[in-house]
Amino acid sequence: MSDPIDRTGLSPRFWERKRLDQLTPREWEALCDGCGKCCLNKLEDEDTGEVALTRVACRLFDDTTCRCAQYDIRHQFVPECIVMTPATLELHMYWLPQTCAYRLMYEGQPLFSWHPLISGNADSVHDAGVSMQGRTVAEFEIDEDDWEDHIIEEPV
Repeated sequence: MSDPIDRTGLSPRFWERKRLDQLTPREWEALCDGCGKCCLNKLEDEDTGEVALTRVACRLFDDTTCRCAQYDIRHQFVPECIVMTPATLELHMYWLPQTCAYRLMYEGQPLFSWHPLISGNADSVHDAGVSMQGRTVAEFEIDEDDWEDHIIEEPV
C-alpha cells in the first residue's frame, strides 16, 4: 500500500521514512529549503581543503526569492552548476551548508523546525534568519580576486 498524499502532492514526512536514494524527483526537490547558500561562491584552501563561504552569489541567483532565476535551464548559462543527486551527494558533501536538508538526511539528522517541510511555510527559512535573502552581492559586480573580502560565516 502506498503512503497517503497531502495537499502538496507529497507523502507526509517522507524524509523520515525514505532514504535519499528512494525519493521521487518531486520529493528530492522539496527537500531544498530555499536558503540560497548552495548558490554562493565558495573558496577552498588548497592546503587544508577548508571551504569558506562568500556572500558572492551566482549570476543567476535571485537575492529576493533565494532561488535560481533560471533553474530549469541554468546549465545553458552556468555550465559548472552542480546537479545534486543521491549519487553525487557524498562527493559534494564537503561544501554543502551545515543546515542543508540533503546533508542532514545523509548524516541521519532531523530537519530544523524552520524547514518549510516542517513549518508548512516557505518563508520560514527567511524568517529564521538562515537564508541569504538580502545578503548577497552578484558575482558580476565583484572581481574574482576580491572574493576573499566577502567571506562570511554561515547563517545558522
